[in-house]
Amino acid sequence: MMLDRRELVRQLLVDRGDLLVVSGLGSATYDTAAAGDHPLNFYLWGAMGGTAMIGLGLALAQPERRVAVLTGDGDMLMGLGSLATIGVKQPKNLAIVVLDNAHYGETGMQASHTHSGIDLVAVALACGFKHARAISRIEEAADVRKLLHTGEGPVLVSARISEEDVSRVLPIRDGHAIKQRFIAALNGA
Repeated sequence: MMLDRRELVRQLLVDRGDLLVVSGLGSATYDTAAAGDHPLNFYLWGAMGGTAMIGLGLALAQPERRVAVLTGDGDMLMGLGSLATIGVKQPKNLAIVVLDNAHYGETGMQASHTHSGIDLVAVALACGFKHARAISRIEEAADVRKLLHTGEGPVLVSARISEEDVSRVLPIRDGHAIKQRFIAALNGA
């Protein structure tokens, strides 16, 4: 069974309050924008492999705020070493949701390493994450949402999503404007 990624992200971000969201290159950003543009969304248009580390930096800089990273399996695999750094730093306020379709969606749907059995949950646990689990049913979204908002991190959830290509919802693409809007929202402006 596989999840509808757009519906999963929508359920995770509904009534999100002041949750800080960092979304990875491509589909994760499109899905985050489809769930509703928000000034506390930090959309990444590049930096493949860096999404989890940006989330870590934000979690360390804002320890009283909850930080959610939404990214794909390709981005997470490219930044696999970030899981070790996150495990060492142990940010209690960081949760990572990997939208895993087992393919590199942005470059032509080549099979990713999760397609060949690489287990991101096992890697996260080996790196010292407090919670790591895989999900494949939409009924599990409520538990993941609870981890995003109250779970003691670091947390990693690998969500097995459908390979289906859905329409792109493009948020603002100006990196400077995204950064300035995000900083203003962090400062309560």
